[in-house]
Amino acid sequence: MSKLFKDAPASRNQLQQWKKTVLGKFQEKIKDKERLFPCIPATIGYSTNQLRYGFVGDPRRSATTDEVALLLSDYTKSSKEFGDFTSLIIFYETPNDLKETYTVEMFEQLFWEQLSGLSDIDDMEWPNQIPYDPHNPIWEFCFNGEQYFMYCATPSHMNRRSRHFDFFMLAITPRWVLRNFNKNVAFAKNIKSQVRKRLETYDSIDIHPDLNSYGLEDNFEWRQYFLRDDDSSLSKCPFHQFIEKE
Repeated sequence: MSKLFKDAPASRNQLQQWKKTVLGKFQEKIKDKERLFPCIPATIGYSTNQLRYGFVGDPRRSATTDEVALLLSDYTKSSKEFGDFTSLIIFYETPNDLKETYTVEMFEQLFWEQLSGLSDIDDMEWPNQIPYDPHNPIWEFCFNGEQYFMYCATPSHMNRRSRHFDFFMLAITPRWVLRNFNKNVAFAKNIKSQVRKRLETYDSIDIHPDLNSYGLEDNFEWRQYFLRDDDSSLSKCPFHQFIEKE
């Protein structure tokens, strides 16, 4: 059974080899002193051991979505105990055939299939203030009654290195973490400015035009969940779960 993992040398030694490998690659990326990872809050969460990790199967398997759901459900219940910079990092087992044959757009489809599958098995209502229509500026993905920002990285991203990882990966951050971060306006503004500066040097392509701030009228959160390797984006959100319920 999948369970939340808090990284520590002793517990890491008990993991399967692919899980040890993926944790090592994640550590290399987020601790790199020469190429500074752009998401500063994520580096804080890592350095203070507030991140939690989950390992699941091949994303093409339907059973894998059930594994993600169990991890996210457990995380939702306990996340406020982990700290103000916590996120859940989901690593998918990613066989070589997936790494070698899947394009960014194919991984994009897998990502939305994961979110749709999670909603299909979610037995809790969404928060009252969150609309079901993803083309509403205050929409965001919810699970187990909690609002979440979703980030996806894939082996196929090359230009946008900030969205590249050797394994298919999700980083899931509760909205309450982001609200707390933004309470200190000056601090948040400074960090966001530094993040954008890092992105400019980290990626070999301009900052994606879809990056924006939650709640603004010209912003759609779903566009930021999966950024393509160029400046293009889907015209319509693939996530249509619940729209007809409005």
